[in-house]
Amino acid sequence: MNLEVVTIGTELLLGFTLDTNGAEIGRELAALGIRVVRRTSVADRPDEIRDAVESALRRSGAVLTTGGLGPTRDDITKRIVAELYGWPLDFDEGLWQALVERYRRRGRIPAESNRSQAEVPRGATVLPNQWGSAPGLWLEGPPGLTVMLPGVPLEMHHLLAEEVAPRLATRGGGSVIRSRTVRVTGIPESTLAERLGEIETAIAPLTLAYLPGLDGVDLRVTAWGLAAAEATRRLDAAAAELRVRAGDVVYGEDSDDLAALVLEVAREAGATIAAAESCTGGMLGARLTEIPGSSDVFVGGAVSYADHAKTALAGVPPALLAAHGAVSEPVAVAMAEGIRERLGADLAVAVTGIAGPGGGTADKPVGTVCFALSGGGETVSSRAILIGTRAEIRYRAAQAALFLLLKRLRLSFPGPEQGRTRK
Repeated sequence: MNLEVVTIGTELLLGFTLDTNGAEIGRELAALGIRVVRRTSVADRPDEIRDAVESALRRSGAVLTTGGLGPTRDDITKRIVAELYGWPLDFDEGLWQALVERYRRRGRIPAESNRSQAEVPRGATVLPNQWGSAPGLWLEGPPGLTVMLPGVPLEMHHLLAEEVAPRLATRGGGSVIRSRTVRVTGIPESTLAERLGEIETAIAPLTLAYLPGLDGVDLRVTAWGLAAAEATRRLDAAAAELRVRAGDVVYGEDSDDLAALVLEVAREAGATIAAAESCTGGMLGARLTEIPGSSDVFVGGAVSYADHAKTALAGVPPALLAAHGAVSEPVAVAMAEGIRERLGADLAVAVTGIAGPGGGTADKPVGTVCFALSGGGETVSSRAILIGTRAEIRYRAAQAALFLLLKRLRLSFPGPEQGRTRK
């Protein structure tokens, strides 16, 4: 089954509100084997709503809309769609009394404008909304199938899951649309593509998408219109093939967070972690401490931004700073070793760099970042040139530092985490 989604609201087009509804609808329906073939956003204007819904019905025969079911003058979706079907709006006394009771329990009285929310296109099925005041509507007739849901994300979420999905489940033909994502970092997209080779041929009929971002590159493989068991089998095989070909740049799958994985592997190994940060300004520590329960692994860190702070907090010798500069591998090494010794951690990571937009030189351009990792009787260092804005360079530096930790932990303390398969 093909279906189109029309999200309605001028605020979506002005950029004041993100269209999270469209993304959730796509995920929910894909799990049912229903393919969302187009998403359209339109303003709260009669002609635009009519054209979007009518065109979607003509192309696909099924459309799901969100927004425009409230009590204000710009909530006109229901009237426009009813006109397309040639169905008049009837006042539903039962719906109105339920709305009055809902308001009464909250110590309020509905306004006269709320009466419009109890109007139902003749022939439509009401989808009860116990999470808000506007019910959803299911219209099926000669023009096709139209499902109308409120635009409020919480209300849309519950109605989609509890009223719409069960009705559409029988129309997916027993097939599903499922995806699996293999997450990699520390490698450019073009280099990764060369490493993967003719991977599309190896995983066919599944499809592969490269999704670059600040975390790295997500490799999303999708099974279209397969039986659930077959889709799972093929996705497992494809994810395994991607991991083998991508190699040491893989850090997780699906929604895995790199900081959470670092904490998980360190916890399994009984290892503690410390950090010394300069250009990231505490971002690395923030990523780790954002995860609940991180205190049993992350002992602490130092934001040693100025040169004298590197000396006072991480024990970097002033002579080393004078000889090599703050952004250098020798200084990163001293930062990592110093914070590890001072905090008594098993592993310590250090990061120092030039995030820009100024401060770069010919030898050390903006984006130059030096890393060091100390523990297990050795300290290693590296240097990278990261691209992007100041905020992007700082985030990429923190991500790179976390990946250094994860690789060292997996190498030194291989355990259950490395071999598990996520479903």
